[in-house]
Amino acid sequence: MMRREHDGSAFLEVRDVAVGWEDDVPLVTDVSFDVARGEIFAILGVSGSGKTTLLRCLIGLLEPLRGSVTGEGAPQLGAERPNFGVSFQGGALLGSMTLGENMALPLRRWANLSSRAAAAVVRSTLALVGLADAEDKLPAELSGGMLKRASIARALVLEPKVVFMDEPSAGLDPVTAAGIDSLISTLRRVLGLTVVLVTHELASIYAIVDRCVLLGGREERGTTTILAEGRPQDIARHPDPRVHEFFRRKGAGE
Repeated sequence: MMRREHDGSAFLEVRDVAVGWEDDVPLVTDVSFDVARGEIFAILGVSGSGKTTLLRCLIGLLEPLRGSVTGEGAPQLGAERPNFGVSFQGGALLGSMTLGENMALPLRRWANLSSRAAAAVVRSTLALVGLADAEDKLPAELSGGMLKRASIARALVLEPKVVFMDEPSAGLDPVTAAGIDSLISTLRRVLGLTVVLVTHELASIYAIVDRCVLLGGREERGTTTILAEGRPQDIARHPDPRVHEFFRRKGAGE
């Protein structure tokens, strides 16, 4: 991935990114946007629009076919301590380890802490997300909402500058999903986090997202790109029928 020195214009800068899987044929193309420090920024789209594929590119798991992801908030992949965290949709916790042991893994790899200090960080981070009593539970013993909170906690354990979240409230009942939204908003306020999340949940979009991009299809080319960008309340009034359909659909499932 091409990177350049941050010029101070944005915390995270995505420029002309195209990403795909095979034969250099892009699935998502011509993607450009900025994320400000302390912002909750969302990548929206219906199923198959490439939003999770784009997220994988932003965090360095997938090399772009072209374009750049730069800025102070751009994930740095190397020998140094990561400057970002990731909350995966399914949690991605190791099933044979307790939640506390899962949380300790990145600390053992990246932080020069004593066992006692690492244990204190684990406990305080779990308390921050409302899981103070879940340290000794296995992932299989956690409810869906607890698993989402656990994934967020692990993303926070190294005190990152930016956290990327894939569908943090998907698959939850409305009350539990609202609790996750409230948690994300609180973490942004208390920790000064910048959050980049993928979601299709309308309730979450309107409740916590500052700005967003909506991905949609180019039928003639078989790719997706940005259809609209801005505040959710503003782009919901976009004249493109594909944008209108996304924001006016019944329900929030894909």
